[in-house]
Amino acid sequence: MSKDFGRPPLARQNQTLVEQRLKEAAGAGGLRETLTVEWRTKPLHVEVIDMPVDSLYYNPGTHRIRAQRSHDPVQDLRLDEDPWSPESQDYLHILLMALPADPTKKDPEFENLADSLRDYRQNEPGLITRDGILVNGNTRRAALKELGVANIRVGVLPESCTWDDINAVELSLQLRPDQRRDYSYINRLLAIEEQHLLGRSVADIAREFRIRPSTCEQDLWILSCLRDLIDRSRDADAQLRLLDFEQHQEKLRELHRRYVKEVAVNRENAELLKENRLAAIVLGFSKTDVRLIEPDFRARYLDQKLPASLKPEAPVTAAVSIPGLNRTVRSAAPKVAEAKALTDTVLKAKAVGAAEDGKLTERGTTAAKAFSMVKEAVEAALEPAGKDARVRKRKQAAPDRITDACQDIEQCVTDLTLAKASNSLDEEAFDEAVLALRKSLTKLAIATQRSIKAPGDGVSWLLDAVRQEGA
Repeated sequence: MSKDFGRPPLARQNQTLVEQRLKEAAGAGGLRETLTVEWRTKPLHVEVIDMPVDSLYYNPGTHRIRAQRSHDPVQDLRLDEDPWSPESQDYLHILLMALPADPTKKDPEFENLADSLRDYRQNEPGLITRDGILVNGNTRRAALKELGVANIRVGVLPESCTWDDINAVELSLQLRPDQRRDYSYINRLLAIEEQHLLGRSVADIAREFRIRPSTCEQDLWILSCLRDLIDRSRDADAQLRLLDFEQHQEKLRELHRRYVKEVAVNRENAELLKENRLAAIVLGFSKTDVRLIEPDFRARYLDQKLPASLKPEAPVTAAVSIPGLNRTVRSAAPKVAEAKALTDTVLKAKAVGAAEDGKLTERGTTAAKAFSMVKEAVEAALEPAGKDARVRKRKQAAPDRITDACQDIEQCVTDLTLAKASNSLDEEAFDEAVLALRKSLTKLAIATQRSIKAPGDGVSWLLDAVRQEGA
C-alpha cells in the first residue's frame, strides 16, 4: 500500500474550480484536448484544462526526488508529518530544481526545461487529482513557477483516485520513452523496489520499466547493497545517504556483473571482490581504476601499502549466535571480515566528513585523516595492479580485435565522406563488404553467447541485434 498523505488545505476550492473548468471545456464545443493515461491497467482519456500554478500542490510521494529528500533530515521529517505546509512544499520545489547527485546545486536539465517552456511554452500537459495534487508535471510546475507563468495545462484524474492510483499513474507516465527528464538513477531503483515490495513479479516490473528481468534483479541487488552500506556507515549522528551514490551507476552495475561471475566459482572471492570494490567506489576512484580490483587485490597489493593503524592486530573472525542454542558460529572468513572492516572505516569516515562539512573539529579531522590514508594506500596499490592487468590484457586478444575493428570502421566513415566528395565510391563492392560484416557479426554473436554467461550492455546489444535480424 502506498502512503496516504491526506488532502491538502485547498482541496475543496480546487475541486470546485476543476469542476467549473471541466464544464466550461465541455460546453465550449470544438476540438477538446485529452490526455491518455494508464488507469487501473486500462487506457483512460482524461480532459485537459488550465489551472492556476499557485493553487496546485507538489506530490510529496513523487518518485522523482525520493532519494533527495534525505538531503535535509529535518525537512524530510516535516514532509512526512505535514506535507502540505508552505515549508514542505518549498522544500519540494527546491529539490525538483536541484541536481540529483548534489541538491545544493541547480540541475542543468532543469534549466534546459525552463528555457524550453519560456521559448516554446508547454508541449505536454501535466496531470492532477481533483484536489489539485500533481501526479505528473511536478518539475514543469516548478519551472513555470520560476518563470512567473500563471497557468499550467493539466489532465484531471477521476474522483475515485487513491494514493495507490497516484503512484501507479505517475510511474506509467514517467516511464514512457518520450519523457523529457528521466528519473535519476537512485530514484529509479527506489521505484523498482517499491513495485517489488507490492508483490509484483520481476517479469512484470521489468516489462513496465522497459528493461530485461536480469537488469531488474541487478537493480534490486544494488539497492540492497547500498542500504547495507548506509547502515554500516552510521557513526553517532553521521550517516551516508542513498543520494551519495547517485553518480556511481556504471561502477555499481559492473560490480554486480563481476560479482555474479565470481560467485558462481567461489563465494569467498566474490565477497572479497565486492568489499574491496565498494571501498574504492566510496573513495571516489574512477571506473577504470575500480575495474583493476580483483579478489586478490588486498593480499597481492594493498596490504603492503596500508598503514599499520588500519590493519587488524589479529585476524578478524566475526561470530554469530544461534538463538536458543547458546552457540556461535563463524559468520565470515577472516579475509572477508578484514575487507569489511576496512570498508566500514571508509564508510564511517566519509559519513563523518560529510556531517562535519569541513569544520575543524577533532572528530572531523580524524575522519578526514583516516579517509586520506586509505585512499593513498589504495591509489599506491592500484599502480602495480594496473601493470599486472596490462600484462594479462595482452593475452586477451578478442577485446583488442574488436577495438581494432572499431577503429577500422571509424576510418571507413572518413573514407566514405571523401569518396562521396570525389564521386569515386564503388557501391557494389561496398554493399558486398557490408554483407560480409553482417555474417561476421552473426558468427561473433553465436560465439559470444556460448562463451559469456553474464552479458553486459555491449554483448546484450550484439545478441539483440542479431536476433532482430532473424539469425
